[in-house]
Amino acid sequence: MDPREHNTLAGSTSPYLRQHADNPVHWQQWGPEATEWARERDVPILLSIGYSACHWCHVMAHESFEDEAVASLMNEHFVCVKVDREERPDLDAVYMNATVAMTGQGGWPMTCFLTPDGAPFYCGTYYPAEPRGGMPSFTQVLGAIADTWRDRRGDVDDAAASVVAELRRGAGGIPEGDVRVTADLLDAAAGTVLRDEDAERGGFGGAPKFPPSALMEGLLRTYERSGDADVLGVVTRTASAMARGGIYDQLGGGFARYSVDAAWVVPHFEKMLYDNAQLLRAYAHLGRRTGSDLAVRVTEETVGFLLRDLRTGNGSFASALDADTEGVEGLTYVWTPEQLVEVLGPDDGQWAARVFAVTAGGTFEAGASVLQLPRDPDDWDRWRRIRDTLLARRATRPQPGRDDKVVTAWNGLAITALAEAGAGLGRPEWVDAAAECARVVLDLHVVDGRLRRASLGTSVGEPAGVLEDYACLATGLLALYQATGGTEWLAHAQSLLDRALIHFADDERPGSWFDTADDAETLVTRPRDPVDGATPSGASCLAEALLTAAAVAGADASGRYATAAAASLDRVALLLERAPRSAGHWLAVAEASVRGPIQVAVATDGDSALLREARRLAPGGAVVVGGEPDSSPLLADRPLVGGTSAAYVCRGFVCDRPVSTAEDLAAALSR
Repeated sequence: MDPREHNTLAGSTSPYLRQHADNPVHWQQWGPEATEWARERDVPILLSIGYSACHWCHVMAHESFEDEAVASLMNEHFVCVKVDREERPDLDAVYMNATVAMTGQGGWPMTCFLTPDGAPFYCGTYYPAEPRGGMPSFTQVLGAIADTWRDRRGDVDDAAASVVAELRRGAGGIPEGDVRVTADLLDAAAGTVLRDEDAERGGFGGAPKFPPSALMEGLLRTYERSGDADVLGVVTRTASAMARGGIYDQLGGGFARYSVDAAWVVPHFEKMLYDNAQLLRAYAHLGRRTGSDLAVRVTEETVGFLLRDLRTGNGSFASALDADTEGVEGLTYVWTPEQLVEVLGPDDGQWAARVFAVTAGGTFEAGASVLQLPRDPDDWDRWRRIRDTLLARRATRPQPGRDDKVVTAWNGLAITALAEAGAGLGRPEWVDAAAECARVVLDLHVVDGRLRRASLGTSVGEPAGVLEDYACLATGLLALYQATGGTEWLAHAQSLLDRALIHFADDERPGSWFDTADDAETLVTRPRDPVDGATPSGASCLAEALLTAAAVAGADASGRYATAAAASLDRVALLLERAPRSAGHWLAVAEASVRGPIQVAVATDGDSALLREARRLAPGGAVVVGGEPDSSPLLADRPLVGGTSAAYVCRGFVCDRPVSTAEDLAAALSR
């Protein structure tokens, strides 16, 4: 028996892979050993890509991968490789592009059949155990692929070559154009987005409906520059609809991945760190900009969710909570009127049913309802008491599994959100949580000066960090630098950016970036995707970090960062012009760019109310630094005025006279 004829996933640092360690499938991890085995056996690679919180990944695993007969067929005809898309986003990007090219759509679980060289020749997503809805069964697919590989190898080679050629044609990034980032372009981009709004239900598009997380932040910054009330209206309607709907956890805080309906009522119950980090940033920004009680409450509750449910034992943040609990969606979260009465008693139970829109017919399955908050309660103290009681009872129910994998980029998003929210809303304990997370990630994920993608517990994984890891972590460290004044955060951020400039730049296309490093594993194509999706693109995150670093770094580095940021924005202007809904984070970065970005340097000899006001009042994307005169590059030659704190407001290379009062600072920032 070949020693490779067994399941090798038990030693993985991915909880998703470990979930499949007991499958009878001889799963291998991606690597040269698996591809060499496929060559030796002269069989295709069956590549299955998913993630731990994916509902249909669990379904396919239960139906097929746990079945002895199906596993025997897989083991006989294929080398079977299981990949966690969150740990290997480079592989996911390459083979998702192949899947979309072949089928017109993508999703997870992703099922791809590859030559031993990694070239895809047949791709799909979920396959049922039995033929259903026009889909073949998984065993039918396996049999057909095995027969084709054996009897029609030429067809396989032709298909693989065609797909690889198409992937390489599509890997060129955004073409150069004559469009440049200007205020007019950003106004036009916002106008295009506004025309797509679902004004009745909030957000954009129909079912399933996803939170437009990065786009909300971008539109907020557009509003701050333009003062366009219509732009703010889109943000506030979307924020309110989501916060009052079932996609938001009305008891425990935090947002689910998406709503299965267009009205935000019934969520797909998985909760992702990256969604909640981005939404925390947007709601905190909305709260300090408008004073919205709803936005501030959601900010506080979402921080509570992160710290209570996703924080790991070492202070970093886990990736996700599963969609299912014991194989059932919603088991932890939904309620019937009778259950409310049982927990709360008749009076409070009936009141809670009205407040949370829990009906006899139910909004979910089997007469149960997802909790909503269509309008504010008439008694907030009663609401809080009831919420706490229900949350305590819910904690006694079976709980969804948690993916404890710590992903660098997503922790970077969380660090940014916590640092900005804490500084802007006067919650230093949130900044402390961000700093604790940053220390853990830096200590564990930086190996020989380079970033790793993820860790589990105290073990860092082998996969190398990709562009978004360097960029998101650098952005978070720069946010911490601004919130604390700690120069170590700036030094670490610059080290990451310097590495990124060396290893991810496309030297033939200034402003274009690859998602994998120049010395990373060679795949059938080198992935590059500047479009913002569920998470911001690595390129847009890098542009944000470069733009911020250019404002706070010393003169030797500032020019390099500014030049690289400008080239990135020049290249992406075409995307903002033609597809602004797919460029939400780019919009946020571009808005900061066209305003300078605004820089506020507060010279102070100690704790400063003026610095706190600067953090509260500054628009999104502004750079705010405080400290003693000459303590950092942005504070060089900027003294106290009349022995008291002074704020220096600059836009690009033009600075106003220093101000010493909150009123004068607000006026300077509004110009």
